[in-house]
Amino acid sequence: MDFHNTLINWYLQNKRDLPWRNTVNPYHIWLSEIMLQQTRVAQGMPYFLSFTQEFPTVRDLANADEEKVLKLWQGLGYYSRARNLHKTAQYVANDLNGLFPTTYNDLLKLKGVGEYTAAAIASFSYNEAVSVVDGNVFRVLSRYFDIESDIALPATKKEFTALAQELMPKDNPAIFNQAIMEFGAIQCVPKNPDCSLCVFNGSCLALKKKKVAVLPVKLKKLKVTNRFFNYLVLEDAEGKTLIQKRTSKGIWHNLYEFPLLETDKIEGFDFVFKAVQEGILSSQTIIAFEEYPEATIIHKLSHQHLHIQFWKIKVNDVLVNGLNFNDLKLFPFPIAIYNFIEKEEISR
Repeated sequence: MDFHNTLINWYLQNKRDLPWRNTVNPYHIWLSEIMLQQTRVAQGMPYFLSFTQEFPTVRDLANADEEKVLKLWQGLGYYSRARNLHKTAQYVANDLNGLFPTTYNDLLKLKGVGEYTAAAIASFSYNEAVSVVDGNVFRVLSRYFDIESDIALPATKKEFTALAQELMPKDNPAIFNQAIMEFGAIQCVPKNPDCSLCVFNGSCLALKKKKVAVLPVKLKKLKVTNRFFNYLVLEDAEGKTLIQKRTSKGIWHNLYEFPLLETDKIEGFDFVFKAVQEGILSSQTIIAFEEYPEATIIHKLSHQHLHIQFWKIKVNDVLVNGLNFNDLKLFPFPIAIYNFIEKEEISR
Protein backbone atom coordinates (compact mmCIF):
# COMPACT_ATOMS: atom_id res chain seq x y z
CA MET A 1 0.00 0.00 0.00
CA ASP A 2 1.24 3.49 -0.83
CA PHE A 3 0.58 4.73 2.72
CA HIS A 4 3.00 2.43 4.51
CA ASN A 5 5.63 2.62 1.76
CA THR A 6 5.58 6.43 1.77
CA LEU A 7 5.61 6.50 5.58
CA ILE A 8 8.54 4.09 5.93
CA ASN A 9 10.57 5.87 3.26
CA TRP A 10 10.01 9.15 5.11
CA TYR A 11 11.08 7.51 8.37
CA LEU A 12 14.31 6.10 6.96
CA GLN A 13 15.29 9.57 5.78
CA ASN A 14 14.13 11.61 8.80
CA LYS A 15 14.23 9.44 11.94
CA ARG A 16 16.02 10.68 15.03
CA ASP A 17 18.98 8.68 16.32
CA LEU A 18 17.63 7.47 19.67
CA PRO A 19 19.46 4.86 21.80
CA TRP A 20 16.45 2.59 22.26
CA ARG A 21 16.12 2.32 18.47
CA ASN A 22 19.56 0.76 18.14
CA THR A 23 18.64 -2.37 20.07
CA VAL A 24 16.07 -5.15 20.31
CA ASN A 25 16.84 -5.62 24.03
CA PRO A 26 13.37 -5.74 25.65
CA TYR A 27 14.73 -4.28 28.90
CA HIS A 28 15.91 -1.10 27.18
CA ILE A 29 12.78 -0.83 25.05
CA TRP A 30 10.55 -1.35 28.10
CA LEU A 31 12.49 1.30 30.03
CA SER A 32 12.18 3.83 27.22
CA GLU A 33 8.48 3.22 26.68
CA ILE A 34 7.64 3.60 30.38
CA MET A 35 9.71 6.78 30.60
CA LEU A 36 8.20 8.33 27.49
CA GLN A 37 4.62 7.94 28.70
CA GLN A 38 3.46 11.53 29.27
CA THR A 39 7.03 12.71 28.64
CA ARG A 40 8.81 14.29 25.67
CA VAL A 41 11.86 12.55 24.22
CA ALA A 42 14.15 15.48 25.04
CA GLN A 43 13.12 15.30 28.70
CA GLY A 44 13.20 11.52 28.93
CA MET A 45 16.57 10.93 27.23
CA PRO A 46 18.82 11.91 30.21
CA TYR A 47 16.76 9.67 32.49
CA PHE A 48 17.05 6.72 30.11
CA LEU A 49 20.82 7.17 29.94
CA SER A 50 21.08 7.49 33.74
CA PHE A 51 18.99 4.38 34.35
CA THR A 52 20.82 2.21 31.85
CA GLN A 53 24.16 3.32 33.28
CA GLU A 54 23.11 2.79 36.90
CA PHE A 55 21.08 -0.36 36.20
CA PRO A 56 22.56 -2.08 33.10
CA THR A 57 20.26 -5.10 33.43
CA VAL A 58 16.80 -5.78 34.73
CA ARG A 59 18.37 -7.66 37.66
CA ASP A 60 20.35 -4.54 38.62
CA LEU A 61 17.13 -2.52 38.68
CA ALA A 62 15.33 -5.24 40.63
CA ASN A 63 18.03 -5.32 43.31
CA ALA A 64 18.08 -1.54 43.78
CA ASP A 65 16.50 0.18 46.76
CA GLU A 66 13.19 1.88 45.86
CA GLU A 67 14.43 5.22 47.18
CA LYS A 68 17.37 5.08 44.77
CA VAL A 69 14.99 4.40 41.89
CA LEU A 70 12.74 7.30 42.91
CA LYS A 71 15.75 9.59 43.32
CA LEU A 72 16.94 8.84 39.76
CA TRP A 73 13.35 9.36 38.54
CA GLN A 74 13.06 12.71 40.35
CA GLY A 75 11.66 15.40 38.05
CA LEU A 76 10.18 13.02 35.49
CA GLY A 77 6.76 13.06 37.16
CA TYR A 78 4.00 10.44 37.35
CA TYR A 79 5.96 8.61 40.03
CA SER A 80 3.69 5.56 39.98
CA ARG A 81 5.54 4.71 36.76
CA ALA A 82 8.80 4.43 38.70
CA ARG A 83 7.26 2.31 41.46
CA ASN A 84 5.64 -0.02 38.91
CA LEU A 85 8.91 -0.13 36.97
CA HIS A 86 10.73 -1.32 40.07
CA LYS A 87 8.11 -3.93 40.97
CA THR A 88 8.00 -5.26 37.41
CA ALA A 89 11.79 -5.49 37.31
CA GLN A 90 11.67 -7.58 40.50
CA TYR A 91 9.00 -9.83 39.00
CA VAL A 92 10.94 -10.34 35.76
CA ALA A 93 14.22 -10.92 37.60
CA ASN A 94 12.90 -13.21 40.32
CA ASP A 95 9.88 -14.96 38.81
CA LEU A 96 10.82 -15.03 35.12
CA ASN A 97 14.56 -15.66 35.60
CA GLY A 98 15.42 -12.26 34.15
CA LEU A 99 13.67 -12.92 30.83
CA PHE A 100 10.90 -10.66 29.53
CA PRO A 101 7.75 -12.25 28.08
CA THR A 102 8.04 -12.63 24.31
CA THR A 103 4.43 -12.08 23.22
CA TYR A 104 2.01 -9.17 23.34
CA ASN A 105 -0.52 -11.08 25.48
CA ASP A 106 2.08 -12.12 28.05
CA LEU A 107 3.63 -8.65 28.19
CA LEU A 108 0.20 -7.27 29.08
CA LYS A 109 0.38 -9.23 32.34
CA LEU A 110 3.28 -7.12 33.61
CA LYS A 111 2.45 -4.40 36.13
CA GLY A 112 2.41 -0.95 34.55
CA VAL A 113 2.37 -2.33 31.00
CA GLY A 114 -0.73 -1.42 29.03
CA GLU A 115 -1.79 -2.16 25.46
CA TYR A 116 0.45 0.48 23.89
CA THR A 117 3.61 -0.48 25.80
CA ALA A 118 3.02 -4.21 25.27
CA ALA A 119 2.57 -3.63 21.54
CA ALA A 120 5.73 -1.53 21.37
CA ILE A 121 7.89 -4.13 23.12
CA ALA A 122 6.34 -7.03 21.19
CA SER A 123 6.91 -5.41 17.82
CA PHE A 124 10.29 -3.73 18.47
CA SER A 125 11.91 -6.65 20.33
CA TYR A 126 10.19 -9.66 18.79
CA ASN A 127 8.77 -8.31 15.51
CA GLU A 128 5.25 -9.42 16.46
CA ALA A 129 2.68 -7.96 14.07
CA VAL A 130 0.72 -5.90 16.57
CA SER A 131 -0.04 -2.22 16.05
CA VAL A 132 0.81 0.56 18.48
CA VAL A 133 -1.68 3.35 19.06
CA ASP A 134 -0.63 6.44 20.99
CA GLY A 135 -1.42 10.14 20.66
CA ASN A 136 0.84 10.43 17.62
CA VAL A 137 -0.92 7.58 15.84
CA PHE A 138 -4.36 9.00 16.66
CA ARG A 139 -3.31 12.32 15.16
CA VAL A 140 -1.75 10.95 11.96
CA LEU A 141 -4.56 8.56 11.12
CA SER A 142 -7.41 10.89 12.09
CA ARG A 143 -5.99 13.61 9.83
CA TYR A 144 -4.99 11.43 6.90
CA PHE A 145 -8.32 9.57 6.77
CA ASP A 146 -10.50 12.43 8.17
CA ILE A 147 -11.79 10.41 11.12
CA GLU A 148 -13.91 12.44 13.54
CA SER A 149 -14.41 9.75 16.18
CA ASP A 150 -13.80 10.99 19.73
CA ILE A 151 -10.41 9.60 20.78
CA ALA A 152 -11.41 9.82 24.45
CA LEU A 153 -13.77 6.87 23.91
CA PRO A 154 -12.61 3.22 24.25
CA ALA A 155 -14.48 2.30 21.06
CA THR A 156 -12.35 4.77 19.11
CA LYS A 157 -9.15 3.14 20.39
CA LYS A 158 -10.38 -0.14 18.93
CA GLU A 159 -11.26 1.58 15.66
CA PHE A 160 -7.78 3.11 15.27
CA THR A 161 -6.03 -0.08 16.39
CA ALA A 162 -7.86 -2.06 13.71
CA LEU A 163 -7.01 0.55 11.07
CA ALA A 164 -3.32 0.63 12.04
CA GLN A 165 -3.26 -3.17 12.00
CA GLU A 166 -4.71 -3.16 8.49
CA LEU A 167 -2.14 -0.63 7.24
CA MET A 168 0.84 -2.39 8.82
CA PRO A 169 3.07 -4.57 6.62
CA LYS A 170 3.04 -7.90 8.46
CA ASP A 171 6.61 -8.73 7.43
CA ASN A 172 8.04 -5.63 9.16
CA PRO A 173 5.72 -4.33 11.88
CA ALA A 174 8.52 -2.80 13.95
CA ILE A 175 9.59 -0.25 11.35
CA PHE A 176 5.97 0.69 10.58
CA ASN A 177 5.20 1.29 14.26
CA GLN A 178 8.37 3.33 14.69
CA ALA A 179 7.61 5.28 11.53
CA ILE A 180 4.05 6.29 12.32
CA MET A 181 4.93 7.39 15.85
CA GLU A 182 7.95 9.35 14.61
CA PHE A 183 5.88 10.98 11.88
CA GLY A 184 3.38 12.20 14.47
CA ALA A 185 6.17 13.37 16.77
CA ILE A 186 8.16 15.51 14.34
CA GLN A 187 6.04 16.12 11.22
CA CYS A 188 2.31 15.79 11.93
CA VAL A 189 2.61 17.72 15.20
CA PRO A 190 -0.39 18.86 17.28
CA LYS A 191 -0.24 22.56 16.43
CA ASN A 192 0.69 24.29 13.17
CA PRO A 193 2.26 21.36 11.29
CA ASP A 194 4.13 22.35 8.14
CA CYS A 195 1.83 20.60 5.68
CA SER A 196 3.61 22.18 2.71
CA LEU A 197 6.59 19.88 3.38
CA CYS A 198 4.55 16.79 4.21
CA VAL A 199 4.95 13.69 2.05
CA PHE A 200 1.20 13.15 2.33
CA ASN A 201 0.10 16.64 1.30
CA GLY A 202 -1.40 15.26 -1.91
CA SER A 203 -3.53 12.62 -0.23
CA CYS A 204 -4.29 13.83 3.36
CA LEU A 205 -8.05 14.36 3.65
CA ALA A 206 -7.77 16.76 6.59
CA LEU A 207 -5.52 19.01 4.54
CA LYS A 208 -7.87 18.90 1.58
CA LYS A 209 -10.86 19.75 3.77
CA LYS A 210 -8.98 22.33 5.89
CA LYS A 211 -9.55 20.30 9.06
CA VAL A 212 -5.96 19.78 10.22
CA ALA A 213 -6.39 22.10 13.21
CA VAL A 214 -9.53 20.33 14.50
CA LEU A 215 -8.38 16.71 14.27
CA PRO A 216 -8.16 14.51 16.19
CA VAL A 217 -11.41 15.07 18.10
CA LYS A 218 -11.22 14.76 21.87
CA LEU A 219 -14.38 15.82 23.67
CA LYS A 220 -13.86 14.52 27.20
CA LYS A 221 -12.39 17.20 29.44
CA LEU A 222 -10.24 16.25 32.38
CA LYS A 223 -11.59 17.49 35.70
CA VAL A 224 -8.88 19.37 37.57
CA THR A 225 -8.86 19.54 41.37
CA ASN A 226 -7.26 22.44 43.22
CA ARG A 227 -5.35 21.58 46.40
CA PHE A 228 -3.61 23.91 48.83
CA PHE A 229 -0.34 22.79 50.45
CA ASN A 230 1.43 24.68 53.23
CA TYR A 231 4.91 23.24 53.78
CA LEU A 232 6.52 23.88 57.14
CA VAL A 233 10.27 24.36 56.79
CA LEU A 234 11.48 23.95 60.35
CA GLU A 235 14.81 24.98 61.79
CA ASP A 236 15.80 24.01 65.31
CA ALA A 237 18.48 25.23 67.71
CA GLU A 238 21.09 23.15 65.84
CA GLY A 239 20.04 24.43 62.42
CA LYS A 240 18.39 21.12 61.54
CA THR A 241 15.06 20.57 59.79
CA LEU A 242 12.48 17.80 59.38
CA ILE A 243 11.14 15.86 56.42
CA GLN A 244 8.66 13.03 56.16
CA LYS A 245 7.78 10.33 53.65
CA ARG A 246 4.39 10.45 51.90
CA THR A 247 3.10 6.95 52.67
CA SER A 248 -0.54 7.46 51.73
CA LYS A 249 -1.72 6.48 48.26
CA GLY A 250 -2.05 9.23 45.69
CA ILE A 251 0.40 11.74 44.31
CA TRP A 252 4.07 11.52 45.28
CA HIS A 253 3.69 8.18 47.09
CA ASN A 254 6.93 7.27 48.92
CA LEU A 255 8.59 10.58 48.06
CA TYR A 256 9.71 12.99 50.79
CA GLU A 257 8.35 16.39 51.78
CA PHE A 258 8.42 18.88 54.64
CA PRO A 259 5.69 18.59 57.30
CA LEU A 260 2.46 19.50 55.54
CA LEU A 261 -0.62 21.48 56.45
CA GLU A 262 -3.22 21.04 53.71
CA THR A 263 -6.04 23.59 53.69
CA ASP A 264 -9.25 24.14 51.70
CA LYS A 265 -8.04 27.40 50.17
CA ILE A 266 -5.04 29.73 50.19
CA GLU A 267 -4.60 30.85 53.79
CA GLY A 268 -2.70 33.76 55.26
CA PHE A 269 -0.26 34.13 58.13
CA ASP A 270 -2.77 34.24 61.01
CA PHE A 271 -4.62 31.07 60.02
CA VAL A 272 -1.48 29.02 59.32
CA PHE A 273 0.32 30.23 62.45
CA LYS A 274 -2.64 29.33 64.67
CA ALA A 275 -3.10 25.92 63.04
CA VAL A 276 0.60 25.10 63.41
CA GLN A 277 0.82 26.39 66.97
CA GLU A 278 -2.25 24.46 68.11
CA GLY A 279 -1.66 21.33 66.06
CA ILE A 280 1.54 20.13 64.39
CA LEU A 281 3.93 22.09 66.66
CA SER A 282 1.90 22.26 69.84
CA SER A 283 4.80 20.78 71.81
CA GLN A 284 7.41 23.17 70.38
CA THR A 285 8.31 26.75 71.27
CA ILE A 286 8.11 28.83 68.08
CA ILE A 287 10.57 31.75 68.07
CA ALA A 288 10.12 32.92 64.44
CA PHE A 289 7.43 32.33 61.81
CA GLU A 290 7.29 33.82 58.30
CA GLU A 291 6.25 32.95 54.76
CA TYR A 292 8.70 32.52 51.89
CA PRO A 293 6.74 34.81 49.53
CA GLU A 294 9.02 34.27 46.52
CA ALA A 295 8.60 30.48 46.87
CA THR A 296 4.80 30.41 46.45
CA ILE A 297 3.99 28.41 43.30
CA ILE A 298 1.22 26.65 41.42
CA HIS A 299 2.44 23.19 40.44
CA LYS A 300 0.28 21.70 37.70
CA LEU A 301 -0.23 17.96 37.46
CA SER A 302 -2.47 16.31 34.88
CA HIS A 303 -5.45 16.13 37.25
CA GLN A 304 -4.51 18.44 40.10
CA HIS A 305 -3.26 21.98 40.53
CA LEU A 306 -1.24 22.32 43.72
CA HIS A 307 -1.06 25.77 45.28
CA ILE A 308 2.11 25.52 47.37
CA GLN A 309 3.29 27.90 50.07
CA PHE A 310 6.43 27.44 52.16
CA TRP A 311 6.64 28.72 55.73
CA LYS A 312 9.91 29.28 57.59
CA ILE A 313 9.58 28.30 61.24
CA LYS A 314 12.33 28.51 63.85
CA VAL A 315 11.85 26.54 67.06
CA ASN A 316 13.76 26.78 70.33
CA ASP A 317 14.04 23.04 70.88
CA VAL A 318 16.06 20.31 69.16
CA LEU A 319 14.03 18.35 66.65
CA VAL A 320 13.93 14.58 67.00
CA ASN A 321 15.27 13.01 63.78
CA GLY A 322 16.37 16.43 62.55
CA LEU A 323 18.50 16.60 59.39
CA ASN A 324 21.09 19.04 58.16
CA PHE A 325 19.69 21.05 55.26
CA ASN A 326 22.61 20.03 53.04
CA ASP A 327 21.66 16.36 53.44
CA LEU A 328 18.14 16.80 52.09
CA LYS A 329 19.20 16.43 48.45
CA LEU A 330 20.09 12.79 49.10
CA PHE A 331 16.37 11.98 49.35
CA PRO A 332 13.83 11.71 46.51
CA PHE A 333 11.50 14.73 46.52
CA PRO A 334 8.77 15.96 44.19
CA ILE A 335 10.47 18.39 41.83
CA ALA A 336 8.51 21.38 43.19
CA ILE A 337 10.01 20.81 46.65
CA TYR A 338 13.45 19.87 45.33
CA ASN A 339 13.64 23.16 43.42
CA PHE A 340 12.80 25.04 46.61
CA ILE A 341 15.54 23.17 48.49
CA GLU A 342 18.10 24.05 45.82
CA LYS A 343 17.20 27.75 45.96
CA GLU A 344 17.21 27.80 49.74
CA GLU A 345 20.56 26.01 49.85
CA ILE A 346 22.09 28.72 47.63
CA SER A 347 20.75 31.52 49.82
CA ARG A 348 22.10 30.05 53.05
